[in-house]
Amino acid sequence: MAKNGQWQLSAEAAELYERYVARYILGPWAPLLVDAAHVGVGERVLDVACGTGVVARAAAERVGSAGRVVGVDLNSGMIAVARSLPIPVSASIEWVECSALDLRLQDATVDVVLCQQGLQFFPDKALAIREMRRVLARGGRLALSVWNGVGLYNSAVGEALTRFVDDAAAFQFCVSRQVPTKEELQRLATEAGFSAVDVRVSRINVHLPRLDKFTLGHLSATPLAPLIAATEPAAREKIGASVMKGLQRYADGEGVTYPEETHVLTARVS
Repeated sequence: MAKNGQWQLSAEAAELYERYVARYILGPWAPLLVDAAHVGVGERVLDVACGTGVVARAAAERVGSAGRVVGVDLNSGMIAVARSLPIPVSASIEWVECSALDLRLQDATVDVVLCQQGLQFFPDKALAIREMRRVLARGGRLALSVWNGVGLYNSAVGEALTRFVDDAAAFQFCVSRQVPTKEELQRLATEAGFSAVDVRVSRINVHLPRLDKFTLGHLSATPLAPLIAATEPAAREKIGASVMKGLQRYADGEGVTYPEETHVLTARVS
């Protein structure tokens, strides 16, 4: 995968993504992003790079039956999994397979745009944010998040991949952490025509289950899945054991609980 390119996952990997990444790594952040955008009853919400839909479903709970949520993602496997999952009672979510660079929505038809951990994968970030600005109606809001740093867990996984697979695998795994800086985020939003641009650090504690098993499941939910499947069983075991050792000071029962940070950008359309 090219640096900061779009992730493409098989159907099986997309299902594992929902089980591991969406549930444990991204899920805890979803309601916080919806809060940051002040999503309300009856609003029209667009979730860009929706993945398997964890943010879209959180938004649907807020807008209720009077509102509408659209989730878009370039990856057909992600969209298929999103469509297969239950949505909040009386809510409406439309799932669309398309690029963040061409949202296929009419101008000024959305009240809120959300984008959780997607911007770093877009090959043209400025165009993606201009598209978000284009579809927002007057008074509309944007809430977008990207990681703040590599993070403890990702660092441990990257080190294990370097030791037991190769540097290229470690680099590919850590692509999601190669993100715009606070200053770059502010510039991108301002140049796209947004006002009231604000970028803040959000912090929570993330809990992951037993890391030797979780790590291998997580890797199988990424574009590295074929490489990990082809790796010798002994090396796979060493990857899991290495990650467990790297985060042992955060042990919480059989799993770990560790601090994590994101940058959250909020902005408005005047």
